[in-house]
Formats: sequence, structure tokens, C-alpha cells
Amino acid sequence: MHDLHLHSRTSPLTGLLLPLADRHLVLPNVAVAELIDYQSSVFDMDTPPWFLGWVSWRERQIPLLSFESACGQKTVIGERVRIVVLNALGGRPELRFIALLVQGIPRSYKLDSQLSYVDVPLCGLEQAAVQVGEHVAKVPDLLALEELVMAAGLIQPHKP
Repeated sequence: MHDLHLHSRTSPLTGLLLPLADRHLVLPNVAVAELIDYQSSVFDMDTPPWFLGWVSWRERQIPLLSFESACGQKTVIGERVRIVVLNALGGRPELRFIALLVQGIPRSYKLDSQLSYVDVPLCGLEQAAVQVGEHVAKVPDLLALEELVMAAGLIQPHKP
């Protein structure tokens, strides 16, 4: 049983490099549900600056976030802007997906367990920085991103 576990850790994982305005994020392929075209969204001025409103996807309304703004930087809506729909990991029935603004089309990379960590400053929503191809990519804390959405009161907790 241990041999199988060790073998699975050394087999390559397909990751996606997400281009943002001021950084790249890297996520396992399975974290991304879909890449969709940018759609302007409606938001309230009383919401946090990182919340860009609600987007329609597969007959659902999902929260659209700016990762840069959640890390204290400016939100940029460039000419190549797209939206990445992420599978939520927290197991909340009321929050199954989150949408992130990205600046272009994500690129697929084969990642292995020998990723080189890079010592650079991280924001509170980033777990690590790694070298992916020629880019330094940040590993986002998706659970913390979900907590941010819930703590802001944007989605009401599910009552059984």
C-alpha cells in the first residue's frame, strides 16, 4: 500500500498556469471547471473591492473575484480578460464554484513532485511560489478564498 502512495506522488500532475495582471497562479487541472468569456457583472458599491459581482454560468449565479484585489492590488480588466470557473473545495452546498478574473488563456503544464520552490513575498491567499517553465507561479489557497467569500456575507450558509 505504501508503494502505491509513493508512486502516485512521483507521477506527473497536469497543472494550469493562470495569467493575472501582476502574477501567475498555478492550479491542478481538476480545480478548473471551465474557461469562459468575460461578461460584465453587476455589483453593489457596499461589497468588498475584490468582489466583481455575479456571473452566469450553466444556469447558476457564481461570485466573480479579483485575486489581485483580494491580495491588496488593483483589479485590471485588460483586452484579453477571461473568467476561470473553479471547483470549490470546501464542501459547502451553497458555494460549489468560484469565478476568477484572468488576463488571457491558461496554459497547461506537466508538474511533478520535484517543483522548485521560489523564495518571494506571498500574500495571505498564497501558499507558496514555484517555478513553472519560465514563470514564477503562486499556489493559491482556494479554501481561504472560499472563506473570504463566506465571511463577506455574499452567500448565505446552507441550512439543512
